Amino acid sequence: MPYSRFLSKTFPACAQRWRTFATAASPAAKLNLPIDYAKTPILHHSASTLPKALGISANSASKRINLFQAVNAALREALSADDKVLLFGEDVAFGGVFRCSMDLANEFGSERVFNTPLSEQGIVGFAIGCAAEGMKPVAEIQFADYVFPAFDQLVNEAAKFRYREGSTGGHAGGLVVRMPCGSIGHGALYHSQSPESLFAHIPGLRVLMPRSPSQAKGLLTEAILHNKDPVIFMEPKVLYRAAVEYVPSEAYSISLDKAEVIKPGTSLTVVSYGQPLYLCSDAIAAIEKEMQGVEIELIDLRSIYPWDRETILASATKTGRVVVVHESMTNLGIGAEVAATVQEGAFLKLEAPVARVAGWATHAGLSYDKFNMPDIASEYRCRLSPQPS
Repeated sequence: MPYSRFLSKTFPACAQRWRTFATAASPAAKLNLPIDYAKTPILHHSASTLPKALGISANSASKRINLFQAVNAALREALSADDKVLLFGEDVAFGGVFRCSMDLANEFGSERVFNTPLSEQGIVGFAIGCAAEGMKPVAEIQFADYVFPAFDQLVNEAAKFRYREGSTGGHAGGLVVRMPCGSIGHGALYHSQSPESLFAHIPGLRVLMPRSPSQAKGLLTEAILHNKDPVIFMEPKVLYRAAVEYVPSEAYSISLDKAEVIKPGTSLTVVSYGQPLYLCSDAIAAIEKEMQGVEIELIDLRSIYPWDRETILASATKTGRVVVVHESMTNLGIGAEVAATVQEGAFLKLEAPVARVAGWATHAGLSYDKFNMPDIASEYRCRLSPQPS
């Protein structure tokens, strides 16, 4: 699909048609090639860009690490900074499936970093109890797909704790629940899910998803050490080893309340989070190369709930056109909430309806995993006709 068609088709009124997509690239294809993480502007390929981006000293030391190593660094710093921090989950003492807790049990001991039984409900229930007693538990769910047995604990206990306690001051605000999420192309039904919209529906929970190693370290540090709300911290597992950049060696935090304008623009606003930001960046580069004078703004939500409405509305007011992109299902997803808010708060400034580019409203079968997500050449049209079941 020509880049100009992708851009132009997002502007007119929505029509009754399905999203088209092109997943496999032909030898002559310009789009849907693998993301070149070594060149993408999303990552810090030089330490010189860190001070401005993260608000750290220009003399700060840094090193190139990937996302799982950044998570490991944040966990180590949190465990070192506060002896109330605990880390536990299935296989955590051995380093975890993705090695995020590697060597931490040896460093901090089995009373602070330890394995749990294979019970997500038990893991989260125990973590809530720890938080209620003033600890700062970091509970790992091995895959986001496994969190559903603990959904009752998170929704009916963690999220409501402060509300239920009223003037007593009781809360479970020290709780952080980490979980790898998203697809890697062959995870099928039980290793591909992105359930962020389910948690974003619940008052009392914070839902975060970092896009890169430097973001992961700063956001996770803030969530564990300086935040007073229960946090769902979702880590795109496809980025654990793929995303490599310079990350400050010192401890630092990133606000949990602000979206980030990664790339400014005036023609169109693209809002996304997590791994799809890399797809958005490549699509934007292709469009701007073909259509002279087009400048597209790219915004990372970072905090999925509560989310930064002010930044998104300001951008929508400026550009007049908005596309929301996410990997998770379209139906009742984050894109729907962003679209509704933009059309309520900036309707008179819009030149076209807000468009969504997202995953199909179906479960990911193994053979069709790669067809289930947005790709660079995909376009979303408002689905007024019946959905596939």
